[in-house]
Amino acid sequence: MSTDTSHAPAYGAPAWTPPGATATAPPARSAPGRAGRLLRGRLEDPSWVRPALLGLLAATGLLYLWDLAASGWANAFYAAAVQAGSESWVAFFYGSSDAANSITVDKPPASLWVMELAVRVFGLNSWSLLVPQALMGVATVGVVYLAVRRVVGPGAGLLAGAAMALTPVAVLMFRFDNPDALLVLLMTLAAYATTRALERASVRWMVGVGVLIGFAFLTKTLQAMLVVPGFALVYLVAAPTTAARRFGHVLAAGAAMLVAGGWWVAVVELVPESWRPYVGGSQTDSTWELIWGYNGLGRLTGDETGSVGGGGGGTGGNWGDTGLGRLVDAEIGGQVAWLLPASLALLIAGLVAVGRAPRTDVRRAALLTWGSWLLVTGATFSFMAGIFHAYYTVALAPAIAALVGIGGGLLWQRRGTAWARIVLALTLAGTAVWSFVLLTRSADFLPWLRWVVLVAGLLAAVGLLVVHGVGRPVAATVLAVAVFASLGGPAAYAVQTAGTAHTGSIPTAGPTVSGGSGFGGGPGGGGFPGGGQAGTPPTGGGQFGTPPGGTTGGTMGGTMGTPPGGTRGGTAAGGTDGGGSGGGMGAGGMGGLLNATDASDEVVAALLADADDYTWVAAAVGSNNAAGYQLATEEPVMPIGGFNGSDPSPTLAEFQQYVADGEVHWFIGGGTGMSSDSGSSASAEIAAWVADNYTAQTIDGVTMYDLSGAAG
Repeated sequence: MSTDTSHAPAYGAPAWTPPGATATAPPARSAPGRAGRLLRGRLEDPSWVRPALLGLLAATGLLYLWDLAASGWANAFYAAAVQAGSESWVAFFYGSSDAANSITVDKPPASLWVMELAVRVFGLNSWSLLVPQALMGVATVGVVYLAVRRVVGPGAGLLAGAAMALTPVAVLMFRFDNPDALLVLLMTLAAYATTRALERASVRWMVGVGVLIGFAFLTKTLQAMLVVPGFALVYLVAAPTTAARRFGHVLAAGAAMLVAGGWWVAVVELVPESWRPYVGGSQTDSTWELIWGYNGLGRLTGDETGSVGGGGGGTGGNWGDTGLGRLVDAEIGGQVAWLLPASLALLIAGLVAVGRAPRTDVRRAALLTWGSWLLVTGATFSFMAGIFHAYYTVALAPAIAALVGIGGGLLWQRRGTAWARIVLALTLAGTAVWSFVLLTRSADFLPWLRWVVLVAGLLAAVGLLVVHGVGRPVAATVLAVAVFASLGGPAAYAVQTAGTAHTGSIPTAGPTVSGGSGFGGGPGGGGFPGGGQAGTPPTGGGQFGTPPGGTTGGTMGGTMGTPPGGTRGGTAAGGTDGGGSGGGMGAGGMGGLLNATDASDEVVAALLADADDYTWVAAAVGSNNAAGYQLATEEPVMPIGGFNGSDPSPTLAEFQQYVADGEVHWFIGGGTGMSSDSGSSASAEIAAWVADNYTAQTIDGVTMYDLSGAAG
């Protein structure tokens, strides 16, 4: 096979010259100074390129940073872990939920490390939690631009960057403290590094790919691995060197990935269990089980011991219908799917456009790199029967954006041919019609916009059919209208998302849509999985989700996740903290499971009394239930049973020993845990033992048990 690399674009050079055209060198200019280089960019670029890029990044930063503190702690589950890691280096390393290191969160800690370092520098507040996430979003947009620009040119790179920035679920997750922000940035960097490696068969860039994927694994475990088969296969096929060297480079990348992603797992597994916190999300205190079970194969099969709905297997059940239609249904479509049909069409058209290019063609390799990402990850999300939330789809956003930029750029360069114009026109018309459908699902949100987008898209599609024969000003106008028609819908959803506070464990982007179902069916909060209107619980007290015009995050008789200084989390109707005693759901529905609970001044004062005399000022069932009190006091609160209240941490005997040793001051009743036969019942046993042996007292509507005395 040929190993010629003459077709690969040099860095900063035009990526491709259309057939029949002549590449011309840019006019000579004197070298600008440092400030001039920042504003002017590369000498070979048109004058508009660098200002447009800086404008895109600045606008993205404004969108992602605007009124960021309105979401308060956002996901209090992770915010509490960040607070713990900012107080204890042991908690920092393991990703503990509390500074006393009783249990970890149910993910590896890489995403927490970034926020914890920010909190150590700037103190505990919404900005120190969320600004790093927003900056990761700006960086992701920049990396998408760079990756697309290298193979098609700056115009296509700007289109891809804008599509990435305006994806509604990306706006949501880059303003939130979930691990997905770091995961997406690392995978996007890995795709860019793959492109660099493919240009000249660089083993160093391939090792970089492995390191980036390894750290992505330490962010969200096996989800990061979904891109690995495609990246490796593309390099094995397209790298401009011998087959033996290609294979060796992939092996080197795999070794780097194992080291970068495996060192933390090895440490946790080798450290004796008595020396470290319990591994949250597992039933056997094992990171290995967490990786392959709760966060791994269980997500595919639905057999997730310890999860809400775990052990069901098979069809998606509590997590919505599986199948090819999942990514475009009422719940998911408005999150990420605005350009999904276009990206698939342009992937195919782009491959046709470069069909006769050599094996080592970087344009085809780039299409296959991003296309494999989209197809493998999209298929996994479509058919996984385990826990699935709408915000997971942020992992598709870079691939969709890049394919639109690359495929659209290749066809635009070939607009002199009839077939390219026809494909562009049909793709644009289809995108406009699809945007109309998605906007119709939120009929009360800017009802005029869907008609404007539809008409603009159809007119621009007609214009694309004749764009080759008109002057540059007319062509630029057609192109601008086409971009508006493609991005107008997601841009409106993006602005709405940025202007809305989001809290809880299952946020969603955009306005309320009709026909949504599953967790996260409404903006900011989430309904119970399986059918029904978005944001509607199956039973029990409290409203989940938000009516149009209301606040987000769901309410349980109170405001959830308000900024520091106010109340945090929600309370069940009547003033209690949601949920029944022990491990059952109780009257509070899902409030204490999915959202942080409220901590009034009276409760905080009780918890802080003699706080220095105890390892944990309190214990509560479920991590979110405990998180509200921990964030209010900034003292360790033991989350019995971890996130779902279903982990055997601690056991009844261990908790009794903690109480006997005087390490726990209060037990907070009414905590929410799982009510199923999946996972451990230790939390229910502990709650029952406390209720049987200690006297309940009510402090500002919250049932609390003082454990400092002898058991009755």
